[in-house]
Amino acid sequence: MRSAVLGRPVGHSLSPLLHRAAYAALGLDDWTYDALDIGAEDLPVLLAGLGDEWRGFSVTMPCKQAAADVADVVEPLPRLLHAANTLVRTGAGWRAENTDVLGVGTTLQQAGVTAVDRAAIVGAGGTAAAAAVALASLGAAHVDVVVREPGRAGDLLRVLDTLGVPTTVVSLASAVVEAEVVVSTVPVGGQPAVARLPWTAGQTVLDVLYDPWPTPLASAVAEAGGTVVGGLEVLFWQATAQVELMTGRPAPLVAMRGALDAAVGSR
Repeated sequence: MRSAVLGRPVGHSLSPLLHRAAYAALGLDDWTYDALDIGAEDLPVLLAGLGDEWRGFSVTMPCKQAAADVADVVEPLPRLLHAANTLVRTGAGWRAENTDVLGVGTTLQQAGVTAVDRAAIVGAGGTAAAAAVALASLGAAHVDVVVREPGRAGDLLRVLDTLGVPTTVVSLASAVVEAEVVVSTVPVGGQPAVARLPWTAGQTVLDVLYDPWPTPLASAVAEAGGTVVGGLEVLFWQATAQVELMTGRPAPLVAMRGALDAAVGSR
């Protein structure tokens, strides 16, 4: 059986490490997991030419929207987000799933966030939309959307509106983020601007980046006395769900955590 992570670039991905550790712990000696460097335009051709030995894919940028578009069956979450980070082979063809929501939600809960009143999302891409669903599931009564260009927040606002969560759109240049829980999805290039925001000791901030770590944002939040959580946790929890979807077996959490800790410790 074969599976892989799809995207461009994927050379930095830790998904192979996590999934291979899971297969070894589960005794799935005939399973392999690779990294395939492909763009969104390549995905339909790739899927059409695969044999039955292919069981599933982890999907990263820039292929998440394409994965939701080309799947034979699209589950409610990827349909809402118009983004799938997982493709699973089924009798009906390829099924699109999204485990990013579980990854963000579980990470926040593990950081002690069991309920949310006012939250903020910095950035407005696909991961931001997944964060919106996770925050809504934790009870967020209001979400501030902090973006460099408010006109580009349409997809995120659509998701929040569908979820019935009131929002306020704030320009990053003039933002004062007062929410108790914040999820930042800003890429490396936008980190300096986010790090300059006035962070406080009472905030919990999830920065979905994990390499390099700490990010400028993580350092700024820690210096202010806040609680900061990195994207490695999101990666870990969304991968455990992918393992279960692809293999039909419970994810071996201890083995996967050990592999991740060893890899990070060796950097």
